[in-house]
Amino acid sequence: MAVGLLLAGGVTAVASRGSAPEPVRISASGPVTLPSSTAPSPAAPSSTAPSPVAVAAPSPPVRLVIPRIGVDAPVRGVGLHPDGTLEVPPLDRPEQVGWYRAGEGPTVLLGHYDTRRGPAVFHGVPGLRPGDRIEVRQQDGGTRAYRVRELHQYAKDAFPTELVYGATPGPQLRLVTCGGALGRDGHYSDNIVVFADPLP
Repeated sequence: MAVGLLLAGGVTAVASRGSAPEPVRISASGPVTLPSSTAPSPAAPSSTAPSPVAVAAPSPPVRLVIPRIGVDAPVRGVGLHPDGTLEVPPLDRPEQVGWYRAGEGPTVLLGHYDTRRGPAVFHGVPGLRPGDRIEVRQQDGGTRAYRVRELHQYAKDAFPTELVYGATPGPQLRLVTCGGALGRDGHYSDNIVVFADPLP
């Protein structure tokens, strides 16, 4: 699965222009510092301690709202293709966001940067800044709010699969789209990844 996620680590974008635009530059690629868990240290087990209670999985996301860049978009679940590559939102629905529903780590949302028809849902993602608010509306009517911590740009052939999709000490959000230079094949060279932490 990791190979499939790596190959599809970016959201494919089809060129909408005749010449390549200037590369999108965010921050230097490199390791991202995850926040330390704020959970207290577990107490020593006791014979009189109650049995652990299972924690319900969060309700599926159905809408993404990012005020700074004007995003208010529907979210649909995506999975893996038979060949192990990651499914992405269809190019004829550039306003749609994909949620990787098989993930057991952070909430990972994928969106196109642009298509032949013009800018897509995550076109404004490079303009996000630390502290910006992101809201994920859920199927059960609840909302999870996050604050942008940092943005990083990675070459697609060096996409940090485990960092983006792997387990985290608590709830986290990742936004993934394309960046870098647009090649003659209509694909961008890099990925932009937004790392966001939950708000109280």
